[in-house]
Amino acid sequence: MPITALDPTTALVVIDLQQGIVGRPLAHPTDPIVDRAATLARAFRDRDLPVVLVNVAGAPPGRTDAGGPLDMSALPAEWTDLVAELDRDPGDILVTKYARSAFTGTGLAERLRAGGVTQVVVVGIATGVGVESTARDAHEQGFHVTLPVDAMTDSDAARHERSIAHVFASIAETGTTDDVLRHLSARS
Repeated sequence: MPITALDPTTALVVIDLQQGIVGRPLAHPTDPIVDRAATLARAFRDRDLPVVLVNVAGAPPGRTDAGGPLDMSALPAEWTDLVAELDRDPGDILVTKYARSAFTGTGLAERLRAGGVTQVVVVGIATGVGVESTARDAHEQGFHVTLPVDAMTDSDAARHERSIAHVFASIAETGTTDDVLRHLSARS
């Protein structure tokens, strides 16, 4: 479904654009993904709309076929640092997650609702993991969800495509970064 509207108080949620992730092998080059996320962050800030910058610093403890939780002690300290291109602003909401969704155990939903947010635009890495989990969670908690698919990627190209082709239509409106920027500009 194409992007039809942005609510008056829409938040941008940027998932896991951090030092330890953007340098890993991914399905798409990360520079354009980071650039699009940074462009959206500037546009949201320019309109005094919330920007949520999320990093991951662990994983749930449950057993999976893919293996156990991430061993953060084996990673360099800067692994969780957000990329500089996001140009973090003092007004940004910072969330460190220990699960796939930015909403799990972080109080993010309550904080956004307290600010009057009714819609989220979600971008970042990884499409079929952190982005999809956050989008699913937001949808189930009653937020309208928008996903500019050119501002996300995954380590697995098939998982990226599966999320876009088979999952996102049931939980969100999808489009491009330019679509979101057009809707923001139309409101100015």
